[in-house]
Amino acid sequence: MDFRTISLDEAIQYVNSGDDLPKRSVVVTFDDGYADNYEVAMPVLNQAGVPATFYVTVDCVENRRLPWPSRLRFAFRHTRLSEWKDACGKTWTLNCSVEREEAFLSSCDVCCQLSGTTQEIFVRRVEQELETNISFEQGSLMMSYEHLRALQRHGHTIGSHTMTHPNMAYLKEDEAGRELTESKRRLELNLEAPIRHFSYPCPALSPHWSAQTVEQSRVAGYETGVTTDNGLTRSGDNPFCLKRVRPTKTLEGLRWNLENAFAGRVV
Repeated sequence: MDFRTISLDEAIQYVNSGDDLPKRSVVVTFDDGYADNYEVAMPVLNQAGVPATFYVTVDCVENRRLPWPSRLRFAFRHTRLSEWKDACGKTWTLNCSVEREEAFLSSCDVCCQLSGTTQEIFVRRVEQELETNISFEQGSLMMSYEHLRALQRHGHTIGSHTMTHPNMAYLKEDEAGRELTESKRRLELNLEAPIRHFSYPCPALSPHWSAQTVEQSRVAGYETGVTTDNGLTRSGDNPFCLKRVRPTKTLEGLRWNLENAFAGRVV
């Protein structure tokens, strides 16, 4: 076997104890809460006997809508308008693919600093200005609480990926606290199980976590927090800002990233 899969709970026991992890151990994680996690990934994981952790964006599950980065990407890539003026008064040329992508990324830089109702208002305004709107049926692309309960029954772990997928490092303290505590509360209420693990969104801008959010996650009652900072988790690491190895679109690419990580190379 090239890699040994273990659960997040097993991994954190090693991290907290200071003992060395079993050689070439990996934890499988999924972010956001897309329905293909349940429909496609879970059957494969179950057949292979691989435990995984699924971090879900609670607002997207409850309101059956895509995370805002997907909505903005759709809006900019499907609008038929030739130009768009942002809130700062800058006009973007949308019939140029390069500038269209830059306009999308610029809107992400703004939106990632928003949360809750303010964030939703921003996204809807951009959708209206670009004269695009994702159909309600697209909500079926997200998991439901029934899907999450099924994942639990099959031995997988559910964690929080915030309420509304902001960049936590750019929120005000009270807003960041609400994203942490409310997502945890609602998941625990609907799944009737403790939610002990958290995953930081990394939608735009850098960094995506801070010393303040690490402390807030601890106070909120989480036991771990994973980032998208690239690298291996090692014994003795701070459990509230753990590194991960980035996925790719191909199996070969993922293997390459894992092999480089275990070899001590950052890619």
